[in-house]
Amino acid sequence: MSGRTSDRACPERTCVGCRERVAKSDLLRFVVIDEQCVPDQRGTLPGRGAYTHPALVCLDLAVRRRAFPRAFRVQGPLDSAELRKYVERTAHAGR
Repeated sequence: MSGRTSDRACPERTCVGCRERVAKSDLLRFVVIDEQCVPDQRGTLPGRGAYTHPALVCLDLAVRRRAFPRAFRVQGPLDSAELRKYVERTAHAGR
């Protein structure tokens, strides 16, 4: 036997807010464009990505812990206002 299974592994990522490891499809991806964090709805924007749950709690934890600059490997704070608006919209749309 080769040790391979017929089931494909689901890619996992870690939420930079709560640090929980979950399926990539359950998280939102963010990238940096011109020193501003922006949501990557389709997951196709170039560059490093950071992932959070689609919840304000995780986003606030990530901002408070300064996880975005660390994840993106950039110096100084990043503007995360666009992220907050996007997460608020998606949280209300899911209700």
